[in-house]
Amino acid sequence: MTVATLDLTDPDFAADPYPALAELRRQGPLLWHEPSERWLATTHAAVGAVLRNRALGRLWTDLEPAGEMEPFNTLHRNQLMENEPPAHTRMRRLLAGAFGRGHVERLRPRIEDLAASMADRLSDGADGRVDLLAEYAEPLPVFVIADLLGVPRDDHESLRDWSQAIVHMYEPSVDEATRAAAVEASEQFAAYVRDVVEHRRHHPGDDLVTDLIAARDSGQKLSDDELVATVVLLLNAGHEASVNTFGNGMAALLDHPDQLARVISGEVGADVALEELIRFDAPLQLFERTATADVEIAGTVVEAGQVVACLMGSANRDADVFERADTFDVARDPNPHVGFGMGLHFCLGAPLARLELQISLRALLERHPHLGPVLEAPRRPTWVLRGYEKLIVDLDGTS
Repeated sequence: MTVATLDLTDPDFAADPYPALAELRRQGPLLWHEPSERWLATTHAAVGAVLRNRALGRLWTDLEPAGEMEPFNTLHRNQLMENEPPAHTRMRRLLAGAFGRGHVERLRPRIEDLAASMADRLSDGADGRVDLLAEYAEPLPVFVIADLLGVPRDDHESLRDWSQAIVHMYEPSVDEATRAAAVEASEQFAAYVRDVVEHRRHHPGDDLVTDLIAARDSGQKLSDDELVATVVLLLNAGHEASVNTFGNGMAALLDHPDQLARVISGEVGADVALEELIRFDAPLQLFERTATADVEIAGTVVEAGQVVACLMGSANRDADVFERADTFDVARDPNPHVGFGMGLHFCLGAPLARLELQISLRALLERHPHLGPVLEAPRRPTWVLRGYEKLIVDLDGTS
Protein backbone atom coordinates (compact mmCIF):
# COMPACT_ATOMS: atom_id res chain seq x y z
CA MET A 1 0.00 0.00 0.00
CA THR A 2 1.41 3.35 -1.04
CA VAL A 3 0.94 6.05 1.61
CA ALA A 4 0.50 9.74 0.73
CA THR A 5 1.56 12.33 3.33
CA LEU A 6 0.44 15.47 1.50
CA ASP A 7 -0.91 18.25 3.76
CA LEU A 8 -4.23 19.18 2.16
CA THR A 9 -4.53 22.22 4.45
CA ASP A 10 -1.18 23.74 3.41
CA PRO A 11 -1.77 27.26 1.98
CA ASP A 12 0.88 26.61 -0.69
CA PHE A 13 -1.03 23.53 -1.83
CA ALA A 14 -4.30 25.48 -1.95
CA ALA A 15 -2.62 28.22 -4.00
CA ASP A 16 -1.40 25.77 -6.66
CA PRO A 17 -2.28 22.11 -6.10
CA TYR A 18 -1.36 20.81 -9.54
CA PRO A 19 2.36 20.00 -9.05
CA ALA A 20 1.51 18.04 -5.90
CA LEU A 21 -1.39 16.30 -7.64
CA ALA A 22 0.93 15.30 -10.49
CA GLU A 23 3.29 13.74 -7.95
CA LEU A 24 0.39 11.81 -6.42
CA ARG A 25 -0.54 10.42 -9.84
CA ARG A 26 3.06 9.28 -10.29
CA GLN A 27 2.83 7.40 -6.98
CA GLY A 28 -0.28 5.49 -8.00
CA PRO A 29 -3.98 5.63 -8.87
CA LEU A 30 -5.19 4.93 -5.32
CA LEU A 31 -3.16 6.06 -2.29
CA TRP A 32 -3.80 5.83 1.42
CA HIS A 33 -3.70 9.30 3.02
CA GLU A 34 -2.73 8.80 6.65
CA PRO A 35 -3.50 12.35 7.90
CA SER A 36 -7.16 12.14 6.84
CA GLU A 37 -7.46 8.34 7.11
CA ARG A 38 -8.95 7.91 3.65
CA TRP A 39 -8.00 6.80 0.17
CA LEU A 40 -7.13 9.31 -2.54
CA ALA A 41 -8.18 8.47 -6.11
CA THR A 42 -5.69 10.35 -8.25
CA THR A 43 -6.19 9.31 -11.89
CA HIS A 44 -9.05 9.77 -14.34
CA ALA A 45 -9.63 6.00 -14.45
CA ALA A 46 -9.60 5.60 -10.67
CA VAL A 47 -11.92 8.56 -10.12
CA GLY A 48 -14.29 7.22 -12.77
CA ALA A 49 -14.25 3.76 -11.21
CA VAL A 50 -15.09 5.18 -7.78
CA LEU A 51 -17.89 7.45 -9.01
CA ARG A 52 -19.51 4.68 -11.07
CA ASN A 53 -19.25 1.85 -8.54
CA ARG A 54 -22.52 1.38 -6.66
CA ALA A 55 -20.67 -0.17 -3.72
CA LEU A 56 -19.26 3.31 -3.05
CA GLY A 57 -21.92 5.75 -1.95
CA ARG A 58 -22.63 9.10 -0.33
CA LEU A 59 -23.31 8.18 3.30
CA TRP A 60 -24.04 11.21 5.44
CA THR A 61 -22.87 11.21 9.06
CA ASP A 62 -24.13 14.01 11.30
CA LEU A 63 -21.44 16.39 12.48
CA GLU A 64 -20.83 16.54 16.21
CA PRO A 65 -21.94 17.89 18.59
CA ALA A 66 -25.19 16.85 16.92
CA GLY A 67 -27.41 19.21 18.91
CA GLU A 68 -25.30 22.24 18.07
CA MET A 69 -24.91 21.28 14.41
CA GLU A 70 -28.53 20.15 13.85
CA PRO A 71 -29.56 22.96 11.42
CA PHE A 72 -26.56 22.16 9.21
CA ASN A 73 -27.05 18.40 9.59
CA THR A 74 -30.75 18.59 8.73
CA LEU A 75 -30.06 20.31 5.42
CA HIS A 76 -27.50 17.70 4.42
CA ARG A 77 -29.23 14.64 5.80
CA ASN A 78 -32.25 15.40 3.61
CA GLN A 79 -30.62 16.49 0.37
CA LEU A 80 -30.17 14.56 -2.86
CA MET A 81 -26.37 14.65 -2.92
CA GLU A 82 -25.98 13.01 0.50
CA ASN A 83 -28.31 10.06 -0.09
CA GLU A 84 -28.24 6.74 -1.90
CA PRO A 85 -31.12 4.66 -3.34
CA PRO A 86 -33.95 4.29 -2.63
CA ALA A 87 -34.17 7.82 -1.14
CA HIS A 88 -31.84 9.22 -3.82
CA THR A 89 -33.86 7.61 -6.60
CA ARG A 90 -37.11 9.10 -5.33
CA MET A 91 -35.71 12.62 -4.82
CA ARG A 92 -33.78 12.67 -8.08
CA ARG A 93 -36.84 11.49 -10.03
CA LEU A 94 -38.91 14.32 -8.57
CA LEU A 95 -36.27 16.94 -9.26
CA ALA A 96 -35.52 15.60 -12.74
CA GLY A 97 -39.21 15.67 -13.54
CA ALA A 98 -39.45 19.28 -12.44
CA PHE A 99 -36.39 20.24 -14.52
CA GLY A 100 -37.90 18.31 -17.41
CA ARG A 101 -40.91 20.60 -17.49
CA GLY A 102 -38.96 23.09 -19.57
CA HIS A 103 -37.47 25.26 -16.85
CA VAL A 104 -33.98 25.34 -18.38
CA GLU A 105 -35.13 26.41 -21.84
CA ARG A 106 -37.64 28.79 -20.25
CA LEU A 107 -34.72 30.53 -18.59
CA ARG A 108 -32.65 30.94 -21.79
CA PRO A 109 -34.09 34.33 -22.85
CA ARG A 110 -33.96 35.58 -19.26
CA ILE A 111 -30.30 34.58 -18.95
CA GLU A 112 -29.47 36.19 -22.31
CA ASP A 113 -31.18 39.46 -21.34
CA LEU A 114 -29.63 39.40 -17.87
CA ALA A 115 -26.09 38.70 -19.09
CA ALA A 116 -26.36 41.36 -21.80
CA SER A 117 -27.61 44.06 -19.42
CA MET A 118 -25.05 43.21 -16.74
CA ALA A 119 -22.18 43.13 -19.25
CA ASP A 120 -23.30 46.51 -20.61
CA ARG A 121 -23.43 48.04 -17.12
CA LEU A 122 -19.81 47.05 -16.47
CA SER A 123 -18.83 49.99 -18.67
CA ASP A 124 -20.29 52.45 -16.16
CA GLY A 125 -17.10 52.41 -14.09
CA ALA A 126 -15.15 55.68 -14.19
CA ASP A 127 -11.76 54.24 -15.17
CA GLY A 128 -12.87 51.08 -16.99
CA ARG A 129 -11.65 48.86 -14.18
CA VAL A 130 -14.04 46.35 -12.67
CA ASP A 131 -14.04 43.28 -10.45
CA LEU A 132 -15.59 40.68 -12.75
CA LEU A 133 -16.44 38.44 -9.81
CA ALA A 134 -18.25 41.00 -7.65
CA GLU A 135 -19.98 42.81 -10.51
CA TYR A 136 -20.75 39.98 -12.91
CA ALA A 137 -19.88 36.38 -12.06
CA GLU A 138 -21.22 36.36 -8.48
CA PRO A 139 -24.63 38.06 -8.84
CA LEU A 140 -25.58 36.57 -12.22
CA PRO A 141 -25.99 32.90 -11.18
CA VAL A 142 -27.86 33.93 -8.02
CA PHE A 143 -30.30 35.87 -10.20
CA VAL A 144 -30.70 32.82 -12.45
CA ILE A 145 -31.33 30.46 -9.53
CA ALA A 146 -33.72 33.00 -8.01
CA ASP A 147 -35.69 33.04 -11.27
CA LEU A 148 -35.67 29.25 -11.39
CA LEU A 149 -37.00 28.99 -7.84
CA GLY A 150 -39.40 31.91 -8.13
CA VAL A 151 -37.85 34.05 -5.39
CA PRO A 152 -37.05 37.80 -5.58
CA ARG A 153 -33.75 38.76 -7.19
CA ASP A 154 -33.44 41.47 -4.53
CA ASP A 155 -32.64 38.74 -2.01
CA HIS A 156 -29.45 37.79 -3.86
CA GLU A 157 -27.05 39.14 -1.22
CA SER A 158 -28.61 37.07 1.57
CA LEU A 159 -28.71 33.98 -0.63
CA ARG A 160 -25.07 34.46 -1.56
CA ASP A 161 -23.95 35.00 2.05
CA TRP A 162 -25.84 31.95 3.34
CA SER A 163 -24.46 29.81 0.56
CA GLN A 164 -20.86 30.82 1.19
CA ALA A 165 -21.14 30.26 4.94
CA ILE A 166 -22.47 26.73 4.39
CA VAL A 167 -19.99 25.60 1.73
CA HIS A 168 -16.98 26.78 3.76
CA MET A 169 -17.64 23.65 5.84
CA TYR A 170 -16.53 21.42 2.96
CA GLU A 171 -12.84 22.23 3.39
CA PRO A 172 -10.45 19.69 5.01
CA SER A 173 -10.16 21.72 8.22
CA VAL A 174 -12.54 24.33 9.66
CA ASP A 175 -12.48 26.39 12.86
CA GLU A 176 -15.24 27.10 15.39
CA ALA A 177 -16.12 30.44 13.81
CA THR A 178 -16.74 28.72 10.46
CA ARG A 179 -18.91 26.08 12.12
CA ALA A 180 -20.96 28.70 13.98
CA ALA A 181 -21.45 30.73 10.81
CA ALA A 182 -22.58 27.63 8.91
CA VAL A 183 -25.14 26.75 11.59
CA GLU A 184 -26.54 30.28 11.63
CA ALA A 185 -26.70 30.39 7.83
CA SER A 186 -28.44 27.00 7.75
CA GLU A 187 -31.09 28.22 10.17
CA GLN A 188 -31.73 31.43 8.27
CA PHE A 189 -31.65 29.82 4.83
CA ALA A 190 -34.04 27.05 5.88
CA ALA A 191 -36.47 29.57 7.41
CA TYR A 192 -36.37 31.65 4.22
CA VAL A 193 -37.11 28.62 2.03
CA ARG A 194 -39.94 27.46 4.29
CA ASP A 195 -41.55 30.88 3.85
CA VAL A 196 -41.16 30.58 0.07
CA VAL A 197 -42.72 27.12 0.09
CA GLU A 198 -45.64 28.27 2.21
CA HIS A 199 -46.24 31.22 -0.13
CA ARG A 200 -46.15 28.98 -3.21
CA ARG A 201 -48.63 26.58 -1.67
CA HIS A 202 -51.20 29.37 -1.74
CA HIS A 203 -49.87 31.24 -4.78
CA PRO A 204 -48.51 28.75 -7.37
CA GLY A 205 -46.23 30.10 -10.08
CA ASP A 206 -44.22 29.05 -13.12
CA ASP A 207 -41.21 27.98 -11.06
CA LEU A 208 -39.40 24.93 -9.73
CA VAL A 209 -40.63 25.27 -6.15
CA THR A 210 -44.24 25.16 -7.33
CA ASP A 211 -43.53 22.03 -9.37
CA LEU A 212 -41.79 20.31 -6.46
CA ILE A 213 -44.72 21.12 -4.17
CA ALA A 214 -47.14 19.70 -6.72
CA ALA A 215 -45.11 16.53 -7.05
CA ARG A 216 -45.06 16.07 -3.30
CA ASP A 217 -48.75 16.87 -2.91
CA SER A 218 -49.59 14.26 -5.57
CA GLY A 219 -48.29 11.54 -3.27
CA GLN A 220 -44.58 11.36 -4.11
CA LYS A 221 -43.66 11.75 -0.43
CA LEU A 222 -41.16 14.60 -0.64
CA SER A 223 -41.07 15.77 2.95
CA ASP A 224 -40.86 19.40 4.06
CA ASP A 225 -37.25 18.87 5.16
CA GLU A 226 -36.38 17.28 1.80
CA LEU A 227 -38.01 20.12 -0.12
CA VAL A 228 -36.13 22.75 1.87
CA ALA A 229 -32.84 20.85 1.53
CA THR A 230 -33.37 20.46 -2.23
CA VAL A 231 -33.86 24.19 -2.74
CA VAL A 232 -30.80 25.01 -0.61
CA LEU A 233 -28.72 22.47 -2.56
CA LEU A 234 -29.76 24.03 -5.87
CA LEU A 235 -28.56 27.42 -4.74
CA ASN A 236 -25.36 26.22 -3.09
CA ALA A 237 -24.24 23.80 -5.79
CA GLY A 238 -25.46 25.80 -8.77
CA HIS A 239 -24.20 29.14 -7.58
CA GLU A 240 -20.81 28.30 -6.06
CA ALA A 241 -19.79 26.08 -8.97
CA SER A 242 -20.83 28.67 -11.56
CA VAL A 243 -18.96 31.53 -9.87
CA ASN A 244 -15.76 29.53 -9.50
CA THR A 245 -15.94 28.05 -13.00
CA PHE A 246 -16.32 31.52 -14.49
CA GLY A 247 -13.65 33.08 -12.29
CA ASN A 248 -11.09 30.30 -12.72
CA GLY A 249 -11.81 30.14 -16.44
CA MET A 250 -11.55 33.88 -17.04
CA ALA A 251 -8.29 34.00 -15.07
CA ALA A 252 -6.93 31.22 -17.30
CA LEU A 253 -8.05 33.08 -20.43
CA LEU A 254 -6.41 36.29 -19.23
CA ASP A 255 -3.20 34.34 -18.50
CA HIS A 256 -3.31 32.92 -22.05
CA PRO A 257 -4.11 35.86 -24.37
CA ASP A 258 -3.63 33.69 -27.46
CA GLN A 259 -6.41 31.40 -26.26
CA LEU A 260 -8.61 34.35 -25.27
CA ALA A 261 -8.21 35.75 -28.79
CA ARG A 262 -9.45 32.47 -30.29
CA VAL A 263 -12.70 32.73 -28.31
CA ILE A 264 -13.19 36.46 -28.95
CA SER A 265 -12.68 36.03 -32.69
CA GLY A 266 -15.18 33.20 -32.85
CA GLU A 267 -12.57 30.68 -34.01
CA VAL A 268 -13.56 28.60 -30.98
CA GLY A 269 -17.14 28.67 -29.79
CA ALA A 270 -18.06 29.45 -26.20
CA ASP A 271 -19.58 25.98 -25.84
CA VAL A 272 -16.29 24.24 -26.66
CA ALA A 273 -14.14 26.70 -24.71
CA LEU A 274 -16.29 26.32 -21.61
CA GLU A 275 -15.41 22.63 -21.27
CA GLU A 276 -11.71 23.52 -21.11
CA LEU A 277 -12.44 26.23 -18.55
CA ILE A 278 -14.03 23.57 -16.36
CA ARG A 279 -11.21 21.04 -16.92
CA PHE A 280 -8.13 23.20 -16.60
CA ASP A 281 -8.75 24.60 -13.12
CA ALA A 282 -11.56 22.60 -11.58
CA PRO A 283 -13.97 24.52 -9.33
CA LEU A 284 -14.62 21.34 -7.32
CA GLN A 285 -11.39 19.58 -6.41
CA LEU A 286 -12.63 16.77 -4.16
CA PHE A 287 -15.71 14.56 -3.91
CA GLU A 288 -15.98 11.75 -1.37
CA ARG A 289 -17.60 8.32 -1.46
CA THR A 290 -17.80 5.66 1.26
CA ALA A 291 -17.53 1.90 0.70
CA THR A 292 -20.67 -0.01 1.72
CA ALA A 293 -18.85 -3.31 1.12
CA ASP A 294 -15.31 -4.40 0.32
CA VAL A 295 -14.61 -3.29 -3.24
CA GLU A 296 -11.56 -3.37 -5.51
CA ILE A 297 -10.51 -0.09 -7.12
CA ALA A 298 -7.40 0.17 -9.32
CA GLY A 299 -6.12 -3.17 -7.98
CA THR A 300 -6.54 -2.16 -4.34
CA VAL A 301 -9.21 -3.38 -1.92
CA VAL A 302 -11.14 -0.60 -0.24
CA GLU A 303 -12.72 -2.01 2.90
CA ALA A 304 -16.33 -1.42 3.92
CA GLY A 305 -16.61 1.84 5.83
CA GLN A 306 -13.49 3.38 4.34
CA VAL A 307 -13.75 6.73 2.53
CA VAL A 308 -12.34 7.46 -0.92
CA ALA A 309 -11.67 11.08 -1.84
CA CYS A 310 -11.85 11.58 -5.60
CA LEU A 311 -9.33 14.24 -6.61
CA MET A 312 -11.28 15.82 -9.46
CA GLY A 313 -8.63 18.38 -10.40
CA SER A 314 -6.05 15.63 -10.58
CA ALA A 315 -8.27 13.48 -12.83
CA ASN A 316 -8.68 16.45 -15.16
CA ARG A 317 -4.89 16.73 -15.57
CA ASP A 318 -4.28 13.03 -16.27
CA ALA A 319 -1.93 12.73 -19.26
CA ASP A 320 -3.25 9.24 -20.02
CA VAL A 321 -6.55 10.87 -21.01
CA PHE A 322 -5.71 14.44 -22.00
CA GLU A 323 -2.96 15.16 -24.49
CA ARG A 324 -0.73 17.96 -23.17
CA ALA A 325 -2.81 17.82 -20.00
CA ASP A 326 -1.18 20.85 -18.37
CA THR A 327 -1.72 22.99 -21.47
CA PHE A 328 -4.72 25.31 -21.64
CA ASP A 329 -6.35 24.68 -25.03
CA VAL A 330 -9.81 26.19 -25.54
CA ALA A 331 -10.34 24.07 -28.68
CA ARG A 332 -9.77 20.76 -26.84
CA ASP A 333 -12.38 18.35 -28.18
CA PRO A 334 -13.32 15.77 -27.04
CA ASN A 335 -12.89 16.87 -23.44
CA PRO A 336 -13.99 14.11 -21.04
CA HIS A 337 -13.42 16.09 -17.83
CA VAL A 338 -15.10 15.03 -14.59
CA GLY A 339 -16.31 18.52 -13.69
CA PHE A 340 -19.94 17.44 -13.36
CA GLY A 341 -19.17 14.08 -11.78
CA MET A 342 -20.10 10.63 -13.09
CA GLY A 343 -22.52 7.86 -12.31
CA LEU A 344 -25.44 8.06 -9.91
CA HIS A 345 -24.52 11.53 -8.64
CA PHE A 346 -23.84 13.16 -12.01
CA CYS A 347 -24.84 16.81 -11.64
CA LEU A 348 -28.53 17.17 -12.45
CA GLY A 349 -28.05 20.89 -13.04
CA ALA A 350 -25.31 20.43 -15.67
CA PRO A 351 -27.51 21.58 -18.62
CA LEU A 352 -28.47 24.78 -16.79
CA ALA A 353 -24.87 25.41 -15.69
CA ARG A 354 -23.56 24.98 -19.23
CA LEU A 355 -26.27 27.25 -20.66
CA GLU A 356 -25.67 29.96 -18.09
CA LEU A 357 -21.88 29.90 -18.40
CA GLN A 358 -21.85 29.84 -22.20
CA ILE A 359 -24.22 32.80 -22.40
CA SER A 360 -22.41 34.84 -19.75
CA LEU A 361 -18.98 34.21 -21.32
CA ARG A 362 -20.22 35.09 -24.79
CA ALA A 363 -22.02 38.26 -23.61
CA LEU A 364 -18.95 39.53 -21.77
CA LEU A 365 -16.47 38.97 -24.60
CA GLU A 366 -18.77 40.31 -27.31
CA ARG A 367 -19.15 43.61 -25.44
CA HIS A 368 -15.62 43.89 -24.06
CA PRO A 369 -13.24 42.25 -26.55
CA HIS A 370 -10.24 44.26 -25.36
CA LEU A 371 -10.43 43.45 -21.66
CA GLY A 372 -7.19 42.64 -19.92
CA PRO A 373 -5.87 41.94 -16.41
CA VAL A 374 -4.89 44.73 -14.06
CA LEU A 375 -3.42 42.95 -11.04
CA GLU A 376 -2.64 39.36 -10.15
CA ALA A 377 -5.88 37.84 -8.90
CA PRO A 378 -5.83 36.78 -5.23
CA ARG A 379 -6.95 33.23 -4.52
CA ARG A 380 -9.43 32.26 -1.85
CA PRO A 381 -7.73 30.33 0.97
CA THR A 382 -9.77 27.23 0.12
CA TRP A 383 -9.04 24.19 -1.98
CA VAL A 384 -12.06 21.87 -2.20
CA LEU A 385 -14.09 24.72 -3.67
CA ARG A 386 -11.36 26.46 -5.65
CA GLY A 387 -11.79 30.06 -6.71
CA TYR A 388 -10.62 33.67 -6.56
CA GLU A 389 -11.37 36.49 -4.14
CA LYS A 390 -11.29 39.12 -6.89
CA LEU A 391 -10.65 39.35 -10.61
CA ILE A 392 -9.89 42.96 -11.51
CA VAL A 393 -9.80 43.72 -15.24
CA ASP A 394 -9.50 46.78 -17.44
CA LEU A 395 -12.37 46.59 -19.92
CA ASP A 396 -10.42 48.70 -22.42
CA GLY A 397 -7.18 46.74 -22.03
CA THR A 398 -5.14 49.92 -21.53
CA SER A 399 -3.63 49.18 -18.10
